[in-house]
Amino acid sequence: MKLASYRDGSRDGQLVVVSRDLTQAHYASGIASRLQQVLEDWNFLAPQLQTLYDELNAHRARHAFPFDAAQCLAPLPRTHRWVSATAYPGAAGDPLVLEHGAGDAFAPPCGAWSPAADVSALDCAAGLAVITGDVAPGALPEQAGEGVRLLMCALVLRSGRETLDAAFGPVAVTPDDLGDAWRGARAALTLQVLVRGRKLGLCETDAGMAHDFGGLIAQLARHRGIAAGSVIGALPVRSPDAARGYCSLADKRDAEARRDGAPTTDWLQPGDALHVEARMADGERPLGAITRELAAPPVAA
Repeated sequence: MKLASYRDGSRDGQLVVVSRDLTQAHYASGIASRLQQVLEDWNFLAPQLQTLYDELNAHRARHAFPFDAAQCLAPLPRTHRWVSATAYPGAAGDPLVLEHGAGDAFAPPCGAWSPAADVSALDCAAGLAVITGDVAPGALPEQAGEGVRLLMCALVLRSGRETLDAAFGPVAVTPDDLGDAWRGARAALTLQVLVRGRKLGLCETDAGMAHDFGGLIAQLARHRGIAAGSVIGALPVRSPDAARGYCSLADKRDAEARRDGAPTTDWLQPGDALHVEARMADGERPLGAITRELAAPPVAA
């Protein structure tokens, strides 16, 4: 099933169920008002949401309305634990790094970023992220993989090694909704990344993934477990085939420097548009799109 959080003036938004084709939605208020509630009582509430999802797809939901991604917050607008991981080794065989970030307020899928005027070398990194249920301390990777509740597209704004903000696609999807595209705690999708309207990358999300989500969650759960509603990202996606492009400007600039002696691709500039979307082998786009723009820095008063 597909879930989203609609704007309602609150920090957490209003939970909605979204149809498989992303055209219709239905408020889940008769079941739960917020996604965090569902994550903390998954076994009881998720089957009820699944029933509503089935009715919505069968055009039997009485109060359905057209789905509008521009009205969405991040599927889980805030969390107590947000970690991004280098699950895809680079050309130098980068080790696994887990970066703990601020999860108090994620950016919505549509909108603009306005970094401070003194921030330089602005980069974007695209990938996938999962939202977890409770995972016990010391869980093995296979057990930890069963803690994946939902999958999302992810895009972070970076300056050097510092993550400035994170945005997620409009809908979060249960792994079973991906069918055969979800296996071994990883998703077999093609991630399209556009910068300035031009292709940066068209990369397979499973081909170069050295650490699946089960392994990443197990690493984080080693000592004290993970609470429901934790968000773990795997980004940027990196393809073993350089012809597929890149999912971050830093990776592209590194490749240019190795090949030509110096990078030629510019860092992000004000006015640059970013677009990230994942698609399945049959062309279906199950996670919706992230469409953000880099605005000019705010003018000091």
